[in-house]
Amino acid sequence: MATITPENENAKIIELVSQYIDLSVTPFKKQERTVVRVDKRNPMYGGKGIVYLLQMFNEGELTNNRIGAYMVFKNKGDEAGFHTHGTRHEEELYIVMHGEGEYSEMTKKNGIIRKKTLKKGSITAMSGEGFHSLINTTDEVLIVFVITTNNPQ
Repeated sequence: MATITPENENAKIIELVSQYIDLSVTPFKKQERTVVRVDKRNPMYGGKGIVYLLQMFNEGELTNNRIGAYMVFKNKGDEAGFHTHGTRHEEELYIVMHGEGEYSEMTKKNGIIRKKTLKKGSITAMSGEGFHSLINTTDEVLIVFVITTNNPQ
């Protein structure tokens, strides 16, 4: 029986996601490449299950951008719990690349929750003061491209 190491777990996640999308990126004036790092969040913002972030850019590589990554929910029920980006002056976009999930948002902590089913091609935008969460609602892997902008004030 093979030992599960972070390296082979990361390789398996990259292999899984590669079945559905091309994981190549061509940064300006640089060679084409693929994932630069895999971050495993267990749990992510108090959610359930495991969420993987396939980082496509190195820190500081994009102006006013903290994250440009594929967020991967491998199993049904995997979830990024409610969180805000307001303290960091960020806004966040989710672009669904594969699968389906339930996106929830609220304007303030413990406020009224608005829910939306997301599927391939869906885009969400969260302003800095809002709270949001996402959960994989099917047995298919949910792959979301995340862009987190930063407005340094």
